[in-house]
Amino acid sequence: MNELFDMFDSVSSKEWKNKIQYDLKGADYNDSVVWSSHEGIDVKPFYHSDDIFITRNLTADNSYQISQQIYAAKLKKTLKRIRQAFDGGANHIHLIISEEQHGNTSEFIKVINSLDASALIEFEKIPNDSAETVFGNSLSEQIHVGIDIIGHLAQSGNWYYSLEADHDILGTYIKKATEKDSVISIGIDIYQNAGANSIQQLAYALAHVNEYLNHYQSEWNLIPTFKLAIGSNYFFEIAKIRAVRLLWQTLADEYGVNPECRIFATPSKRNKTIYDYNNNMIRTTMECMSGILGGADVICNFPYDGLYHKYNEFGSRISRNQPLILKHESYFDRVSNPAEGSYYIESLTSSMANGALELFKEIERQGGMVKQLFSGNIQRKIRESGDKEQELFNASELVLIGTNRYPNTKDKMEDELQLFPFVKTKKRKTLIEPIIGKRLAEAYEKERLENE
Repeated sequence: MNELFDMFDSVSSKEWKNKIQYDLKGADYNDSVVWSSHEGIDVKPFYHSDDIFITRNLTADNSYQISQQIYAAKLKKTLKRIRQAFDGGANHIHLIISEEQHGNTSEFIKVINSLDASALIEFEKIPNDSAETVFGNSLSEQIHVGIDIIGHLAQSGNWYYSLEADHDILGTYIKKATEKDSVISIGIDIYQNAGANSIQQLAYALAHVNEYLNHYQSEWNLIPTFKLAIGSNYFFEIAKIRAVRLLWQTLADEYGVNPECRIFATPSKRNKTIYDYNNNMIRTTMECMSGILGGADVICNFPYDGLYHKYNEFGSRISRNQPLILKHESYFDRVSNPAEGSYYIESLTSSMANGALELFKEIERQGGMVKQLFSGNIQRKIRESGDKEQELFNASELVLIGTNRYPNTKDKMEDELQLFPFVKTKKRKTLIEPIIGKRLAEAYEKERLENE
């Protein structure tokens, strides 16, 4: 094979560009074949090894876990849903525990352990009891806790209790953590669902985790979990996940801590629709593919009808089967680090990481993530990015099939809504302006519902 390639002369990046420029017959190269993304990244018509630095070993393997999100509201019902999820092919649970169920946490863990499965456990409100009281001695290496007090502040506008109390409570859990525990999760999904572009999401993730490193540096003995929402820009989302690992390795090296991290990926809600809702299955499949190829450790799919239907086993089954098909019928788990060496994805990874690093440094110069949340600068930047994306959708330059292009005018949804699918506005006193997720199709859908 090497002898065959030796028969042909290599072609440099400059020669390729000259050939394209010749074929354009005088048209400007940058105006004709280079386009700029929402993040400001210029995408070229070709990529060459001359211009690319290959990022090695961003993932060890591609044996991703398939998760299902379950909200723990009642003990028996929750235990039944956990068993149904594992019987249906899941091998991971994203368990969100309501305040009323704190006392049953160890019971949930025992069942998950008995099924030889993994889990990410989060709390609607973090318990102010000690870690031993909440978990007992039943927390295994494959069950991780995700506490994100800064993410809660960003999303709700308030601390759980207060700045001091939240940090003290989190500190007690960190002290209990082993080298294989997560304990801290970084909710990047908050920013994506509100309209932040990829570079902003990465920079805020880095500033977000840096706040924890600054506060708990002497006690840091854990592997953080980064929770990502995956959008529809296929290759960009693959690169975004890889850039998370690259940036965390860079920051971890500076602090001298473990450079490993876990990535928990779930499809974005921002591009999901209630009309022509079966298209959500196509969107989430592509987003799961980006998550897998980018090297996410856990894929937690979003049910195609999750915006407007209460929990139902059919929607949950479909959401599990999508990544199961990708694993068992499309063999997405057979290749280690499949994106490595792709010149286009390597270039996107590098551009995103470099852009995010510059924005992160700017945030740190201005006092860090929490200070910038209290000043409102983070919220303003996300709002500007989200408004820009919304304008593209309103002008049909950003397309959602079945919504702003090729809509089914006979579709009726008024009688199908078991859940309220729009942003809920609730007046309350907050310390900061909360970062609230909003779907692109909301205004369009409200108008259609009013005219049914």
